[in-house]
Amino acid sequence: MNAPQPNKDLGQHWLRDQDSLQAVLDIAEITNDDTVVEIGPGLGTLTQLLVNQADRVIAVEFDDELAAQLSAKIQSDSLTVVNEDIRTFNFSKLTFPYKVVGNIPYYLTSHLIRILLEADNSPVAIGLLVQKEVAERVAAEPGELSVLGVTSQLLAEVNTGPVIPAELFEPPPRVDSQVLGLKPRKNSSDQSQVIRVVKFGFSQRRKQLKNTLAAAFQVEKDDIADLLGELGINTKIRPQSLTIKQWQQLTAALAERKYV
Repeated sequence: MNAPQPNKDLGQHWLRDQDSLQAVLDIAEITNDDTVVEIGPGLGTLTQLLVNQADRVIAVEFDDELAAQLSAKIQSDSLTVVNEDIRTFNFSKLTFPYKVVGNIPYYLTSHLIRILLEADNSPVAIGLLVQKEVAERVAAEPGELSVLGVTSQLLAEVNTGPVIPAELFEPPPRVDSQVLGLKPRKNSSDQSQVIRVVKFGFSQRRKQLKNTLAAAFQVEKDDIADLLGELGINTKIRPQSLTIKQWQQLTAALAERKYV
C-alpha cells in the first residue's frame, strides 16, 4: 500500500516530531480519564499518543482514505474513527465531558474555534496546533485585539505553547506554527450579546468606536461618547484597544439604554 500523500486542498502537513505532538496534549492536560475528540488525525501520529494517554479517543477525519487507513493502523478498543467534516460534526451528541486536540489547517482555524467555544456543551479543554500568526491573534493584548482575540478571551482562558518550526512538517508550510490552549469558561454560555457588540465594533476597525457603534445602533455619536466617558473609556478609542472587561461593561451599558 502506497503511503498517503498530503492533500494541499485540505491543508494537510504531516508532523511526526514527538516533542511537538506531546506539547499539544500537554497544553490540553490530557489524562487517562479523558475522552478526547481529535480533529484531522491524518497519519495517526498524534492519535497514537492519545490512545496511549487518554481513556477514549474519537478521531474525526474528513479524508476517506486516511480515515480507512487509521482504523487499520491503530487497532484499539479505545479508538473510534469518524469519517466526517469536523465543521458538521454534532458536538451536542457528546453528553459527557470531553477535550479537543488537533493539528488544524489555517483555513479552518477561526471558524473551528468559534464552533468549539460557542457550543452548548463546549469541551473542558482544547489543545490545537495552529499557524503562529493565528495563535498570536487569539492571545493578543489590548491594542492588537481582533474579533477572534476578543471572542476567544471572552469565552475561554487562553494559553500559548511552543512555536513549532515549519521545517518539522512534511511538506513544510510557509510559516511556523504554535501550540494554542483554550479552557472554555464555565460562565460564558450567555455572551451572545457581547459578541454581537464586538462584531459591530470591529466592522470598521480603523474608525473610532463611537462612530462605528453610533452607525450600527442608529444613535447619535455624542450619545455613545457620553456612554464611553461614563465608563472611563477614552471617547476616541478604537475597538482593538478595549479590554475584555470593557467590552462587557460597554455591552451592559448599551443594553441598559436599550441601544441593543
